[in-house]
Amino acid sequence: MICESKQKRIEQFERACRERGLPITTQRKTIFEMILDRTDHPTADQVYDQVRQRIHTISRTTVYRILDTLVELGLITKICHHGSAARFDPRIHQHHHLVCLHCENIIDLDEKRLNDVAWPDVRGHGFEIRDYHIHFRGVCAACQRTYHARLGPKLNMTALARLKKLEGFGRWVSWM
Repeated sequence: MICESKQKRIEQFERACRERGLPITTQRKTIFEMILDRTDHPTADQVYDQVRQRIHTISRTTVYRILDTLVELGLITKICHHGSAARFDPRIHQHHHLVCLHCENIIDLDEKRLNDVAWPDVRGHGFEIRDYHIHFRGVCAACQRTYHARLGPKLNMTALARLKKLEGFGRWVSWM
C-alpha cells in the first residue's frame, strides 16, 4: 500500500478506536498494519503466523478477536465463500473477487459495471440487502498452467470438462 494511503488508513484506525472507546493497543495496530501491507487476502491463521513473528506472546484467540473488531469498525472486510476459511481484505471500497476453486486464491476485481447491478426485490422474503460483492469462481492462471503441464499439449476443452465433472466442484486434487 502506498505510504501516504497507509498513513491515512492508520489515522482512520486510530479515529475509529477513539470513537468507540477502544484502546489503541500494540496488538490491534500491528495486526491492522500487517493486513494493510499484504497484497493477498489472508486467513486469520495466516495473520496469526505473521504477527507471532513480531509479538511472540500473542494468542490465536486475540488475533481472531482483533480481526472481528476491525471488521466491526469497518476497517477491513471479511470474505467468506463456501468450503473455505474466512479471509480478510483491507480494501473496503466496492470491488469484487475472482476465486480459484483449486488453490482458493482470491484476486481483486475492479469492474465498474458490476457496481451498477440492480438489487432484486426481496421484501417478500423479509430480507434487507445492505451491500453485495460478486465472486466469480474458476481456475487461476497458475493452476491452469500446472494442470496443462501435467496433461500435455493434447488437452482439449471436452477432456477438461470431463475431468471437472469426475472430480467434482472444480477441485482437481489428483494433479497437484
